[in-house]
Amino acid sequence: MEKTSDSLLLIFTRNPELGKCKTRLAATIGNEAALEVYKFLLAHTATITSELDVNKQVYYSEKIWQEDVWPNTVFSKKLQQGADLGARMHHAFQEGFEAGYKKIIVIGSDMYDLSKEDLETAFSTLEQHDFVVGPAKDGGYYLLGMKKLRSTLFENKAWGTASVLSDTLTSIENENFTLLSVKNDIDLYEDIREIDAFEPFIEHIKNDTGTT
Repeated sequence: MEKTSDSLLLIFTRNPELGKCKTRLAATIGNEAALEVYKFLLAHTATITSELDVNKQVYYSEKIWQEDVWPNTVFSKKLQQGADLGARMHHAFQEGFEAGYKKIIVIGSDMYDLSKEDLETAFSTLEQHDFVVGPAKDGGYYLLGMKKLRSTLFENKAWGTASVLSDTLTSIENENFTLLSVKNDIDLYEDIREIDAFEPFIEHIKNDTGTT
């Protein structure tokens, strides 16, 4: 897709397949419901990013799907490359900077607590800062942005653990960075049980347990 901006949004996503996504959530609500939750989150992410005035690339975990929630007219489609999440993100950022982008941000595809305005704010903060980080409540991050490639951000991190955020901030402690507001990502039943939008996906759990 043609480069129309000096800003690039990277969206990392898993192919929505039964039993392969939201496995910790699935342990409570079942694989079928977890898959539907993930599809709902994908649609939310596609909606809030589609009108964002930057170039957008979706990085798939397993294979590129041409006909899905990510329209080919809006999103460029690529395949993640690397042995772990750090290596895959590093590769995507490196490709982006080599293509001439000046500001690059990566997000996942499962943040219900994220808006188009949040992303606009993140890009605008890169006008004054070299790095921007969106902390997640679980000790990770939901967003990482930069104006220059810093390889150490992607190395020696225990991905998926509560140390990721602190280790990431250590990697840029001497750099010009800023933090966004803390947000909650969706990994466990507890993350969605009080949110009305997820009610249709977890009714069977509440009915089984008698929870209201």
